Amino acid sequence: MPEQDDTDTLPAEARIVRNFLDASMKPDPDLAATFMAEDVVITFTGGRIFDHPSGPTGFNAGRYKWVKKKMDRFDVATGADDVVVYSVGTLYGEWPDGTSFKGNRYVDRFEVRGGKITKMDVWNDSAERILTRKGIDA
Repeated sequence: MPEQDDTDTLPAEARIVRNFLDASMKPDPDLAATFMAEDVVITFTGGRIFDHPSGPTGFNAGRYKWVKKKMDRFDVATGADDVVVYSVGTLYGEWPDGTSFKGNRYVDRFEVRGGKITKMDVWNDSAERILTRKGIDA
């Protein structure tokens, strides 16, 4: 499925998420924070909890030399109190040693209320790929 790059056709909540992700990939955690509620809860890979986009940015700085998202699609579901947006795609970039990678699956789940992201959950295959690179392929 081709990457969605025309934010004008996305529902408003998906545009908020897309703009957040674009800012996160610069990386500009302060700009990214403008799309989030002040009491946001970010649950990152491995169950790491952050309250500002600078947390995942700092974590990623140790895991990758650089990383970007190829956003394949946004799925939107309206709930009783908020709108849930899933961003689905793949990661590409370089490991700290400069080895490139692509096709690393990710799913990000966002809850959006009142025009702000209130919750973010992140899953991806990086841990599996790191284990494989170290020869651990169970």
